[in-house]
Amino acid sequence: MNREEALELVKANVKNPNIVRHMIAVEGIMEALANYLNEDEGLWALTGLVHDVDYEKTAQNFREHGLLAEEMLKGKVPDEAVTAIKAHNHENTGVTPKSRLDKALIASDAASGLIVACALVMPSRKAADVDAKTVAKKFRDKDFARGADRSRIVVCEDLGIPKETFLEIALKGVQKVSQSLGI
Repeated sequence: MNREEALELVKANVKNPNIVRHMIAVEGIMEALANYLNEDEGLWALTGLVHDVDYEKTAQNFREHGLLAEEMLKGKVPDEAVTAIKAHNHENTGVTPKSRLDKALIASDAASGLIVACALVMPSRKAADVDAKTVAKKFRDKDFARGADRSRIVVCEDLGIPKETFLEIALKGVQKVSQSLGI
């Protein structure tokens, strides 16, 4: 599945534009992270893009989130992408995050919300105007972007990446796709 096909699948299954934008933000972070870690950028970006393809269909039963995605994506994306998608909801799927891809998706998923929120509080409402110091400061402010689970962001440390470095990589990833996000 190439990016265009993946985006079509996302848009066919996710009607909320904010969730689609979230998935694109995670795609950007995952690509930047793969570049930093010398991993497969295409695989990591694709995993980020489709990770919530079943989100709206499982909103009433979050235990299925990731499991339904597996059915939707089987044979279309590599097995390691499907495993990472199930592992990013490990609390419900029971799939323990083991690989670097699994852990990267968990950290990137959570970081996207923090970084987008940082952009939206800038006077310009643009990601280009956010710097790494701002993201680090907002990370410490537990009242800011409460939905961005800080414990999931620090999973980056399981990849051998200090939190500050990860947040900087994630910011660059979001900035790269910021035009698609409208920020």
